[in-house]
Parts: sequence; C-alpha cells; structure tokens
Amino acid sequence: MATWDDVRRIALDLPEAVEDDSGTTTAWRVGGKPFAWERILRRGERAQLGAAAPPGPALGLRVPEPDAVDGLVAARPGVFFTVAGYGVHPMVLLHVERASFEDLDEALTEAWLCRAPRRLTRPFLEAVAEPGG
Repeated sequence: MATWDDVRRIALDLPEAVEDDSGTTTAWRVGGKPFAWERILRRGERAQLGAAAPPGPALGLRVPEPDAVDGLVAARPGVFFTVAGYGVHPMVLLHVERASFEDLDEALTEAWLCRAPRRLTRPFLEAVAEPGG
C-alpha cells in the first residue's frame, strides 16, 4: 500500500513540481497551481464517511473535469471518494493508505498533467510514449 512518503516522492519527481508547506497542510504545485494537497476532513465529513474515512488527511487531486470524479469513484470506491461539494469541481479525494503505489502514481501524474503548462506536458508525454520511457 502507498504512504505519504510515496506521495511526496512521486509528486516531486514530476517536472518542476514543488512542495508548499503552509504549516498546517502540504500542497504540491506546478507553475504556481496546486495539483495535489493534503485535505483534512471536517467532523461532518468524517461522520458522513463513517468507517470509510481515512484516519488522517486525504489526498486531494485535480482531475480533467468534474465528470471524471464519478468514473474514478466507481472504478476504485475504496481508494477514491468525494465529500459534499467536491463532485461539482474537478477534484477527487484519495485514501492514501488504501491505494496501491500504482494507483497513487497514476493519480498524481494525471493531476499534474491537468495543471502543468504545455511546455512541460508535451515533452513529458513524449518521453513516456518512447519505448523504455
């Protein structure tokens, strides 16, 4: 299973990604835009989620469009989830401790692709598409 150390390592391995620690929570940005962040759940959200709530913060992630949220939650309901208000925005929450490393890597990369400038995404996607890339 994935860890918050994995989150940090994967996020910071993406081109020009930086970590922004506000003292309360941490976010990962590219070009000044957040693509992933620690999301501390409110008491009411924890009550709504019950046993499905992570013990600590969730990982908030950007997605290409709000409709992508439903697909992620339906495909991996133990890993991806939402709380009131998240489904209308291009954001989803991830339960880090229930995610596989592969789920986490893919989700962070997709979130980065949603926010990174084209000058970064184009060479990144070309390198990934190359054999052995």
